[in-house]
Amino acid sequence: MDNWLKICMVVVLAVTTAGNEEATPAKLLFSKQILNKYLVEGMDIVIKYSLFNIGGTAALDVHIADNTFGPQDFELVGGQLKVTIDRIPPGSNATHVVVIRPAKYGYFNFTAAEVSYLPSEDAAEAIVGFSSEPGQGAIVPFKEYDRKFSPHLLDWLSFAVMSMPSLVLPYALWYSSKTKYEAIMTQKKDK
Repeated sequence: MDNWLKICMVVVLAVTTAGNEEATPAKLLFSKQILNKYLVEGMDIVIKYSLFNIGGTAALDVHIADNTFGPQDFELVGGQLKVTIDRIPPGSNATHVVVIRPAKYGYFNFTAAEVSYLPSEDAAEAIVGFSSEPGQGAIVPFKEYDRKFSPHLLDWLSFAVMSMPSLVLPYALWYSSKTKYEAIMTQKKDK
């Protein structure tokens, strides 16, 4: 009976304190990630933007803008660099992926993207934030990447052709000696 009373008291306290909570405004965690292992001139680079709402209300009218990739340095292959998401509910996430292609090689500073959103339905002013910065990355020339990672079929074919004489000539000499020796042995057995 005493345990039953304690359990009822805990339940009553939990219900009364849970009802007194006010919803906290939306707070977004924003990250920007480069998913490629190698950044290569003329090859696609995949960039992922992740948003997570850790607040108690939905984030509304979310705008993502990334002005890092200028048209003189990068070509936009897929996705959009300016995106609008209507609503991100509390405790949920949203992702967006962009595919770009670098036009030239060298070191490039990947800076933060910008996000702006309304923290609640009655908010008049938008909150502006920035993503994590991937930092500086080296975009490798395609020739160097190809030299390191291509299968080098032409190189292996030329190696096989050049090594053929050193393998075929000794084999041909051995085979001719073997056939002569076998012919002499068969003649001796026949006598």
